Amino acid sequence: MNAVVVNAGSGLPLAFARLLIDWQRQHGRRGLPWQHTRDPYRVWLSEVMLQQTQVSTVLSYFPRFLDKFPTVQALAEASADEVMALWAGLGYYSRARNLHRCAQAVVAQHGGVFPSNAAGLQALPGIGASTAAAIAAFCHGERVSIVDGNVRRVLSRLLAFDGDLAQTARQRELWDLAQALLPEAPSPDDMTAYTQGLMDLGATLCVRSRPQCERCPVQGICRALETSTVSNYPVKTRAVKRRHESWWLLLLRESGHAGRERIWLARRPAPGIWAGLYCPPVFGSEAALLDALPPTWREGLHELEAVSHSLTHRELRLHPRLLVLDGPLMVPAAMEGDWVDIVALHGHGLPAPVRVLLAPWLGRAQT
Repeated sequence: MNAVVVNAGSGLPLAFARLLIDWQRQHGRRGLPWQHTRDPYRVWLSEVMLQQTQVSTVLSYFPRFLDKFPTVQALAEASADEVMALWAGLGYYSRARNLHRCAQAVVAQHGGVFPSNAAGLQALPGIGASTAAAIAAFCHGERVSIVDGNVRRVLSRLLAFDGDLAQTARQRELWDLAQALLPEAPSPDDMTAYTQGLMDLGATLCVRSRPQCERCPVQGICRALETSTVSNYPVKTRAVKRRHESWWLLLLRESGHAGRERIWLARRPAPGIWAGLYCPPVFGSEAALLDALPPTWREGLHELEAVSHSLTHRELRLHPRLLVLDGPLMVPAAMEGDWVDIVALHGHGLPAPVRVLLAPWLGRAQT
């Protein structure tokens, strides 16, 4: 690995910080609803939502969360079902569970006030080093650098850092380099601009494919650009192994029960895919689904169009089977779950593809 030296004598830290801060103030993103605040609750909420999720998606969820849970106290007092229902569709549902746990810890351990430094923030459930740094820098002006995926890409190219970021030791090394690049004695406003600048640069110009180097504010000091090796960075050799699975879902609908319609749903176990969310019964094969049904129910089963759904390390192929029966029904004891009135579906956290499958009933629930 080529040695990467970042010290005050090289002039790189000062040049990088100044160029980035000036660029952010002139060209950076400034209309996002979680900007222009030093409220740790709002910054924390946005940072968690933005993990592995596009800004365009978060823009619709962020205000809904604030409307429902305007303070960390309100979020802590909410039920897990309320939180998961509002999070449904954002994906990576462990974030929602950790969000709820963290809010409860802030209230129980800190009287509803977030710690004021990165070390204290990182001790809370679900807050990693980069999220803690973002909150501390934005809200308290702490001189600490974020190093999320986008920032690793920016700094790897800037420094021509060829350490394998699949290795924890190399990640720590890049983290140390990130701290060495921080502006000297920054004001709180400078730390806000610097931190936001790192985010903006990685999200808008120094992107994974087809980076816009000709518009980059630090093109004159970028070592990868100087050597025409931008596409070589970041280095990460460990390939993600994707599994392919097929699930059969039983959409069991009961009609005629006191004039109501109901859907049979079960809470997904933890740990596992969609943990804590509500889902129709899942089977590993069509034969297993048929075996779970009383013989008299099988002839009414209807095959619906299969649905594909991508997860971080997995590709799911969902095969829904619809069964509509007059009620009231006694569901086989082996099929865990409960009946949910259609009018109550919106109060349940549903995985995105299940929400699509249940869209006809969700639509009726709003009328």
